[in-house]
Amino acid sequence: MRTKLFILTAMMISALAFSQKNELKDAEKAMKSGDAAAAKASLESISGMIGGADDRSQAQYYYVRGQVFADLAKKGEAGAFDEAIAAYKKVIEVEDASGKQKYSSDSGQALAGMTSDLINAAVEDNNNKKFKEGADKLYMAYKLSPQDTIYLYYAASSAVNGQHYEQALGYYEELKDLNYDGSTMSYKATNVETGEVEEMNDKTQMDIMIKSGTYKDPVMERSPSKSSEIIKNIALIYTQLGQDEKALQAYKDAKIKNPNDVNLVLNEANLYYKMGDKDRFKSLMAEASNMAPDNPDLQYNIGVINMEQGNMEEARAAYRRAIEINPGYVNAQLNLSTTYVNEGNALIDEMNSLGNSRADIARYEELKKQKDGLFREGALVLEDALKNNPDNQGILSQLKNIYGALGDNENFMRIKKLLGE
Repeated sequence: MRTKLFILTAMMISALAFSQKNELKDAEKAMKSGDAAAAKASLESISGMIGGADDRSQAQYYYVRGQVFADLAKKGEAGAFDEAIAAYKKVIEVEDASGKQKYSSDSGQALAGMTSDLINAAVEDNNNKKFKEGADKLYMAYKLSPQDTIYLYYAASSAVNGQHYEQALGYYEELKDLNYDGSTMSYKATNVETGEVEEMNDKTQMDIMIKSGTYKDPVMERSPSKSSEIIKNIALIYTQLGQDEKALQAYKDAKIKNPNDVNLVLNEANLYYKMGDKDRFKSLMAEASNMAPDNPDLQYNIGVINMEQGNMEEARAAYRRAIEINPGYVNAQLNLSTTYVNEGNALIDEMNSLGNSRADIARYEELKKQKDGLFREGALVLEDALKNNPDNQGILSQLKNIYGALGDNENFMRIKKLLGE
């Protein structure tokens, strides 16, 4: 009886093995004819029993599975990259354990080639605004090629673009732990014949071109480190997620690495304002201003932040300083004018709420006088700006609107004529 049972079991195992081999052959044939879907179906029919197969059959199964899903990944099937990578890695795992190598080398090459496929697919995802999918693929590329940390950096950027902040935070934290710098060296030289500055592949090429006499004036430039940007982004994401204390700690870490980065100080100041600490906000704004008193862009940014926080006098002082440094700073001039217009507009609500009593009428006239005075201050700023930029459409349009609101028809028509309307 036992002998009969053994024979029956043996026959079943033989039949299963025969079925597996047939399905694997069918899958391989389907792949050769370019029918990945049919190959996938053949593999799925034996997936439940492959765990009991011999090592050679398992390695073959996972190798074909890797080919199938790699092909499907190129065709855009969701999750196919994950499946392909897992399958190729399983091949290597099985053959390492058995000591018999047949598919491992090809699997390793396939994994290496898949990195470029992932990058190309991620670029397409980002172009189509599928930022999370792009970030996922870039991270997979990084895991396949850990020496190319730039892929992890791009994965974080893609996640931020899609507002997937927690995902981006994980990537940035990983970059921080790796002490990722991200700076690169560029090599340039001037083409003697054309006079154009051209970029070289590396120093060796640059040196050869200089020695040939066809190029001159070699220049080597290192791009700025991305480490401060990474820590700053960590802080900004913590702020976005409402984790203010962690954000403040991140700013402290960032300032230790880059004590002269005024943008870090500005962002930290903005966070303190958000937290209600206006004294710390003001001290940091003063610190930022002192760090680069002759930088018009910094003064402009200080003006923008103060304007956003409703600190009009501080905003005006910063905008005026930016204009003093750069008399043609149009954006600073426009924003300076806007501070007066916004303050004037803020009086209109109260004006509209007043009744017809004698007191209300008197208050209305008082507020109207204040409003018109603020509008005229805004107009004066732009009239000064026109002296250096007489054809600037932004200045002319804002000035026309102010004169229209004032009911100053003469100046309104003058500016309208300058606009060519």
